[in-house]
Amino acid sequence: MSHGARVIRTGVSSSGPPPATAASSSAGSDVELVDGGYFRSCAGMLKVAQMISLLIAFISVNSSSWTDYSAYSFFQIVTMCDLVMILFFYIMHIFRVYRKLTCVSWPLAEFLHYLIGTILLLIGSIVAAARSYNITGLVAGATFGFLATILCIISMWSSYKVSCITQSTSEYC
Repeated sequence: MSHGARVIRTGVSSSGPPPATAASSSAGSDVELVDGGYFRSCAGMLKVAQMISLLIAFISVNSSSWTDYSAYSFFQIVTMCDLVMILFFYIMHIFRVYRKLTCVSWPLAEFLHYLIGTILLLIGSIVAAARSYNITGLVAGATFGFLATILCIISMWSSYKVSCITQSTSEYC
C-alpha cells in the first residue's frame, strides 16, 4: 500500500545559506563570543547575587567554630555545589554554550538544578540555624543561606516560566 509522497519542511534551503536580514546582521549575535547583555539582565544579576550570598554563607560558616560537624559540613557541601552549578550556568549563558549544545534542554536542566539545589539549601540552612547556638558566624552563614534560598526560588520560578509555560502556550507543542 502506498500512502503517497510526503513533504517534510525544514528551515534550511538546499541551495545555500539563508540570506542575512538587516535585523540579524545588525545584532551580530553569532559573531560575538560574549553575550554582553546577559551581564546587565535580571537573570544575570540574580545569578551573581546568588553566588555572592552563597560565598558569604560558606565563608561565614568556615571561619566560625563549629558546634556540630555533620550539620555544618553538609551546609558547606550544599553551598559549594550550588555555587559551582550556578557559576556553570552563568558561564554557559555568557558564552552562549546552549546554542552549540542543542541536545540538552537547558531551561529544563536549569529548572531541575534550582529545584534540587533549593530544597537541599533550605534543609541545610534550617539545620545550620537550629545548631548555631548564637555563634555570630554560624548565624550569619544560616542567614545568607536563607537569602540564597530565596534568590534560588526566584530563579526557579523564572526558569519555570521560561521552560514550562512558554512551551505549553506555543502553537507547535
